[in-house]
Amino acid sequence: MKNKYRILKIVVTVIILGLLLSFSLKRFSGQKITDNKISVKMNEKTPVYFIDEKDIREIVKKENPSGKVGNLNIPVLEKKINALPAVDSANVYLNLNGKLYLDIRQRVPVFRLNKDGRDFYVDGKGIEFPISKTYSHPCMLVTGNVKPADYQKLAELVEKIDKDDFSKKFFIGISKSKDDYNLLTSDGNYKVEIGDLDNIEFKVKGLKTFVEKYLVFQDPQKYSMVSVKYQNQIVTTLNPYFKENDSILKAGNKELAKTPVLAAVKKPQALPKTAEKTKTPSAKPKEKTKPKITAKPKETKKADKKPAAAKSKAKVKVE
Repeated sequence: MKNKYRILKIVVTVIILGLLLSFSLKRFSGQKITDNKISVKMNEKTPVYFIDEKDIREIVKKENPSGKVGNLNIPVLEKKINALPAVDSANVYLNLNGKLYLDIRQRVPVFRLNKDGRDFYVDGKGIEFPISKTYSHPCMLVTGNVKPADYQKLAELVEKIDKDDFSKKFFIGISKSKDDYNLLTSDGNYKVEIGDLDNIEFKVKGLKTFVEKYLVFQDPQKYSMVSVKYQNQIVTTLNPYFKENDSILKAGNKELAKTPVLAAVKKPQALPKTAEKTKTPSAKPKEKTKPKITAKPKETKKADKKPAAAKSKAKVKVE
């Protein structure tokens, strides 16, 4: 009995609510949706202006030419607004007073991509949408043949750069050549090669340390590339058009030019003929001194005075 009573109570409640709703709809179906009864809200955290309130109101008027509440098809209107490229989500509903609410969230670009001669934006979800003729959003410019599979990782890289004060001021763009990504810098004409999009946080931290402890003390025109694509090392490439690098770059060529000359000088010294000439004079005095040195110990056994005289003679000959 209790269960039947509960079911009956629920059915009665639903019927009453349905009657109230139908009554309110009949009451307001003949009313017109004036501008005062349309509320448009943009709910994105970052302000963007790809579409404005005026555009939304025009869409509402096109979908409901009569302007009456009863002729408005809310699901169709909501689908129409969601189909806009710059709209991430839209929620459309009416209250019991006949006021129309439109809660809209626009797509916020993370970077602008120039690919195959075409410009478009990419949001944090990796979704493409076209640029606007009336509004240009400030964001990182990316160039090159970037694959859609890399959109989300690239968006994460740009977001990390935007959150860091140093990186945000230092990096102004990203380019892709073949399979390597490069960061374009605001100071100097060199680019930073980062390779793939793996271990991005580690690479950016290493570059930041290198810049703060070394590059800030160098001329920004000194290098043409700084590479952090290799694990645990940073490789720099000198700019050949920078005057101060001329002596450094030419030094290697000069040393290479001198090496054959040095080799030619060393070769005649190693010839066997010159070695024989140097050995013959040194061998002759040794033959003269040997018999006298061997004869001296025999004389020392007989007398102590004779070896002293022999030693003095040997010293004179050696000099």
